[in-house]
Amino acid sequence: MSFKDVLKKSFVNSFTMADLSFSETAVIFGITLLFALYIFWIYRVYARKSFYNKSFNIALASVAVITAAVIITIQSSIVVSLGMVGALSIVRFRTAVKDPLDLVFMFWALAVGIICGVGLFNVAGILSIAVTAMIFVLDKFPVAQTPMILMVQTRYCDMEEDINKVIMQYTKYYKVKSRNITSDQTSIVVELRIKDGGSLVQNLSSLEGVSYVSMIDHDGEVTY
Repeated sequence: MSFKDVLKKSFVNSFTMADLSFSETAVIFGITLLFALYIFWIYRVYARKSFYNKSFNIALASVAVITAAVIITIQSSIVVSLGMVGALSIVRFRTAVKDPLDLVFMFWALAVGIICGVGLFNVAGILSIAVTAMIFVLDKFPVAQTPMILMVQTRYCDMEEDINKVIMQYTKYYKVKSRNITSDQTSIVVELRIKDGGSLVQNLSSLEGVSYVSMIDHDGEVTY
């Protein structure tokens, strides 16, 4: 055996860990499964007020367990770990994320799988408690009032000033986003922040010449 073969064998063996017994492996998978079910439950509770995707939630729990299996496998040999990295590098995920917070749950599931795979269950527990507290506590923080979109259509082409006077009785902060004026009608779209939108709609509807008034919530990004 040449010196090169000896050096290669010594290098590989230095990164080889003792094989886990069946009971130890079962414990790791069992605890990882408990954390996965916890993530599944937290996502289900949090997503009730928004778009809930059951398939994505099942994927979260599965990713944690699968990641733990991968970590257990690559601990056996550096050769196996390099082969696993090469195999996983060709995988491409192209599923669109509808909510940025879904990325938090995905990385949470991956982190739990990695941490449990190396046996640091206390770290996984502290991480899960911290992430849960951050999600629910920060969600209670007040944000800027979301704007409303007011759409007004009139039968005359010179009523924008009258409409603005009525709007100014309810709020000073508004912005005309669109004007569509023809010879026989005017259509105006206004972005504003208001608490009593019903009274504003009624007052605008009572103006002579106003044929259509609508106010809808703006579900886009909130600006301060």
